Amino acid sequence: MKNKNTIRKIESLIELLVMAIAYYFMWKYRIFDRAYFFPFLGRGKYVLMGIYFILMLVVIHLCEGFKYGILKIADVLFSQWIGIIIVNMVTYLQLCLMANAMIPVRHMLLLTLGDFVISGICVYIFFAIYERHSKASKLLMVYGNKESVGLKLKMDTRADSYNIKKIVSIDEGIDAIFKMLDDFDGLVISDVSAEQRNDLLKHCYMHNIETYITPKISDVIIAGGEGIHQFDTPLVMINTTGLTPEQAFVKRFFDIVLSLIAIVLAAIPMLIIAIAIKLEDHGPVLYKQARVTKDGKVFDILKFRSMVVDAEQRPTTDDDDRITKVGHAIRGIRFDELPQLFNILKGEMSIVGPRPERTEHVEKYTAAIPEFEFRSKVKGGLTGFAQIYGKYNTSAYDKIKLDLMYIENYSFLLDIKLILMTVRVLFKRESTEGFDKIVTADEILEELESGKENS
Repeated sequence: MKNKNTIRKIESLIELLVMAIAYYFMWKYRIFDRAYFFPFLGRGKYVLMGIYFILMLVVIHLCEGFKYGILKIADVLFSQWIGIIIVNMVTYLQLCLMANAMIPVRHMLLLTLGDFVISGICVYIFFAIYERHSKASKLLMVYGNKESVGLKLKMDTRADSYNIKKIVSIDEGIDAIFKMLDDFDGLVISDVSAEQRNDLLKHCYMHNIETYITPKISDVIIAGGEGIHQFDTPLVMINTTGLTPEQAFVKRFFDIVLSLIAIVLAAIPMLIIAIAIKLEDHGPVLYKQARVTKDGKVFDILKFRSMVVDAEQRPTTDDDDRITKVGHAIRGIRFDELPQLFNILKGEMSIVGPRPERTEHVEKYTAAIPEFEFRSKVKGGLTGFAQIYGKYNTSAYDKIKLDLMYIENYSFLLDIKLILMTVRVLFKRESTEGFDKIVTADEILEELESGKENS
């Protein structure tokens, strides 16, 4: 695993270096013009190349564009293209400031196309290397709660990285599981009690066995704590208040600025969507629904209406006949959420945060999982950890863990990263899938038993 990470870093640096060299030659032979720029003395032009290299490194890293062999090739490629567009826009403005004039944009457009080509070639080569020289780890999965075997289905979608060959209950006994591990490359621990999990983890750590664990809510909270080293006994201080006053101020300022900019940029698309909704069935353009945000406060969330008027309130599927023609178009790219920019401007929501749930859902989930209330330590968000890394039908328990990962590890840089990644998620079909495909734990175990008998 360490070797793969090292190779990935080397590949990233090679790709960035090629892009920086492309920028250098574009600057030297196309962009530079004495009518706009004074000639650089000494190595000044190499400083420009270095700045371009660093910008690409930071932005593409934030977009998760260097995860060769981890994400799907389309996700990596699209993430890099988002980063390239952002960096080249910033670089163009930087050059305009240097020239004290609006320089011709055609050369930066040409550079952007060149970067796209470089990105495509590099990503294709790097993924080909992984497919040829790496194979999926042969894994043993240990489960506690029978329902937790559903994790196997999720990991099976990445058969290139994970190969769960056997599933066993923790009731088989720790010693028996230790013996089984001799035949596997790694272990997946899913929903096992703390004491048994510790025994398994320590054994794997001692014997260099690759280990994957589904964290419990307490694990997520502890992971976000701050280490204290004032004594010879390690301490971890847990933040139980959500964001600090300084973080809340910066976040609110950022919300106001970004929502105002987004409203201006989205004004024409929102007007077109509003007219299209009105023309289709003459019903109301906006749809309001009571949602819960920070500290349990209830507010009316705004959406463009994507379903027929007075549609029954039940979960939707991709082919739901209650969704209008305009609704199908705007839901696929999440444009039905655009009016929530006004909720953000009013202070009812934030750009990034846990998704505000309907009041009845909060009551139901909190009754079943008391920790669901932990999400209310920050304002609900238009995008967030669960919206990006989860799916439409992600379980409430997993949503809590994803949202707590955001709350406990909050930083302004994390908000920027999640906003950049949201652009990629908008075009991922799997993120908007409905409730039309559900497989039970019993069916998974029966399938495994059937496969064992047939073999």
